[in-house]
Amino acid sequence: MKRVAVLTSGGDAPGMNAAVRAIVRAGVDRGWTMIGVGHGYSGLLGGDFVELGARDVGGIINRGGTMLGSSRCPSMKTEAGQRQGVDMLARHGVESLIVIGGDGSQKGAFGLATMGARVVGVASTIDNDLFGSEVSIGATTAVDVALEAIDRLRTTAASHERAFLVEVMGRNCGYLGLMAGIAGGAEAIVIPEVQTDPEKIAAELRACRERGKRHAIVVVAEGAPYNAERLSAYFREHGARLGFDLRVTQLGHVQRGGDPGGFDRILATRLGAAAVDCVARGEHGVLMGLLHGKVAATPLAQVVSQKQTLDHDLLALAQLMVR
Repeated sequence: MKRVAVLTSGGDAPGMNAAVRAIVRAGVDRGWTMIGVGHGYSGLLGGDFVELGARDVGGIINRGGTMLGSSRCPSMKTEAGQRQGVDMLARHGVESLIVIGGDGSQKGAFGLATMGARVVGVASTIDNDLFGSEVSIGATTAVDVALEAIDRLRTTAASHERAFLVEVMGRNCGYLGLMAGIAGGAEAIVIPEVQTDPEKIAAELRACRERGKRHAIVVVAEGAPYNAERLSAYFREHGARLGFDLRVTQLGHVQRGGDPGGFDRILATRLGAAAVDCVARGEHGVLMGLLHGKVAATPLAQVVSQKQTLDHDLLALAQLMVR
């Protein structure tokens, strides 16, 4: 009987539990023994293994976070740590490992694969910066969370005729900022992929006021050179000349929590089941993601060496909508 393990690694993302559920149940359906690894790669190196059945993953599809737990594991960046992980899999008789996570997690998966382990990745990160999937598990829910906050802040901004600066997560990728900014009707969007001049932001806000707007929302991605802290400091320093007093809201980790939306639950279920199919075919060293609307496998070697690119046509669309 095949023994297959699953772990969740790195930052939690809404939909991870749905992916775990899909993997376990798809494996059980094939008659396999399914193993859950607790606390990510730290649990892998420490031997935190537990057998999971179909009922053990019941009632989790709608829950945020990860029932398996997650953690950062610097040791997995080293050859010694990766070797220890391969040895631990062998010690527990695990033939294949499915890794649910983002960029760092899949680098760890690739490291294990280069050591001879049979590994399949599942794209899961709210940052949506992972090559090999147009959208990753958790990203759409994170956009929805940011959008709810933007909608609420706009109500206050309109009441007090103020400009609000809203910082969203995303590390060095502007996907969350761009999507939340478009959906939230932001008057300006600041992302790492596009060079930002604070003076230009001020000019855009003045133009909005001249068109009759008495409030404004600026969405800023945390990885932008002018993030919320730097941009607000610039406006404080030059406030008299620029004519704006920005109120700042940093959403932070609130975007990672909460229950996954319908899209993320379905995406996680599709990718999880596809990962099991991949193992059944004897295919390893790949990431399961969504490409052109279909589930597809991308070699981990490409995933860890390339970066997801942002659709700049969407930025042009956002600028067009500001009127």
